[in-house]
Amino acid sequence: RLFLRERHGLRLTADGDRLYRSVQSALRQLQDAVESLDPHQDAQRVTVTSTMAFCSLWLIPRLGDFNRSFPAVDVRVAANDRVLDLGRERIDIAIRYCTRQLAPNDAHWLFTEELTPVCTPALLKTQKLRRPEDLARFVLLHIDDRDNPSPWLAWSTWLEAAGVRKLKSAGSVRFNYFDQCVRAALAGQGVALGRMPLVNDLLADGSLMAPFATRISSERSYWLVRNGPAASRPPVERFAEWVLKRVAQGD
Repeated sequence: RLFLRERHGLRLTADGDRLYRSVQSALRQLQDAVESLDPHQDAQRVTVTSTMAFCSLWLIPRLGDFNRSFPAVDVRVAANDRVLDLGRERIDIAIRYCTRQLAPNDAHWLFTEELTPVCTPALLKTQKLRRPEDLARFVLLHIDDRDNPSPWLAWSTWLEAAGVRKLKSAGSVRFNYFDQCVRAALAGQGVALGRMPLVNDLLADGSLMAPFATRISSERSYWLVRNGPAASRPPVERFAEWVLKRVAQGD
């Protein structure tokens, strides 16, 4: 079952959401292939890929700034948790989420990932959260993606760094995508293990808060990679320079 019929329309089920995320890349490739027949459109286009989480939480909120600066450039976002082949998929720029060993030699380092618990301020009005052991009173929101296992994003990793070897939480909810986990945290459904810089905007505007000072660095970072044959195209250069500028500004 892919849809749930509700009063105001249809809503995707968990299976429907999974199918949508799987097929949207293929549909985008078909659309890009057709539109690439127009040389004028292709000359003004830049296609960017990264993980679902990075596109949803870091890239998309900032795209308005790029569009205002370069309104003639047609930006295409190809979000996918698979590592796409830039040449075969006709992609100009990738923001890779990987270790230094897996990053291409010409990749430009952007930032390292850090992890710390996050939740809404309202949630802390119901229970005190002063020590890591207090997390036992809360529902913990987990990432559990069988297709892309990420043990470095597990709660046990942060808890061990905080000096807590065993903790039985008040409940747990598991998601296969980090942006789903963040949405649940924003809805006050529990405490998520936040990934910086992906949740920095939500911490800055007060939507989420980080109750502990303990942060751990994962082995993975974010790297900007350009498709060699397309790297010198003006739209590609402008987009890459814009990303590097935003990162340099600490944004």
